[in-house]
Amino acid sequence: MKKEAIIICDFQNEIIHPAGKFKAKGYATFVEQNNVLSNTNLALEKARENDMTIIFVRVGFSTDYKEQPKNSLLFSKADQLQALKLGTWATQIHEELKVKEDDFIVTKHRVSPYYATKLDLILRNKRITDVYLCGCATDMVVSSAVRESHDRDLNIFVLGDCCAAASIDDHQNALTTIKKFATVGDVLELL
Repeated sequence: MKKEAIIICDFQNEIIHPAGKFKAKGYATFVEQNNVLSNTNLALEKARENDMTIIFVRVGFSTDYKEQPKNSLLFSKADQLQALKLGTWATQIHEELKVKEDDFIVTKHRVSPYYATKLDLILRNKRITDVYLCGCATDMVVSSAVRESHDRDLNIFVLGDCCAAASIDDHQNALTTIKKFATVGDVLELL
């Protein structure tokens, strides 16, 4: 029997809000110009109508940055920038997304939403067979989630209009690669 979950990755203030520390990367502009948050809210609405498990994933580090990978090109300066600090506005899910009390929130310390998190346990306990993925960035967390979901024998659907990247080229290139592992479409096509 098919059991579904929607996983929304890294749609947190520091990354996609215009006041976030990563605004210069282009994510906030992409999100705004492509209606990513309104599309994601539509996906959430449809997921709730279909009684899907809803999982939000965020990236962050403790105030002492003990989980920070110091040799990572992506995360090595987080402590110097005081970025992605857990328990602050930076790691809260963007306020435009409708998070409910019974939704799961998974905290990660790397790109992958699976690495050293409770995500796999949630999916197994809920006996999930099909995952629908959204997130920022398409070429990072979404791509990683697709590959790892594939290797866990899940059916994977990527909601392309609920994903964001630094540029349209990064987004489209990632979706092209993702199509080797997952069905890619828009909210109205897939949900």
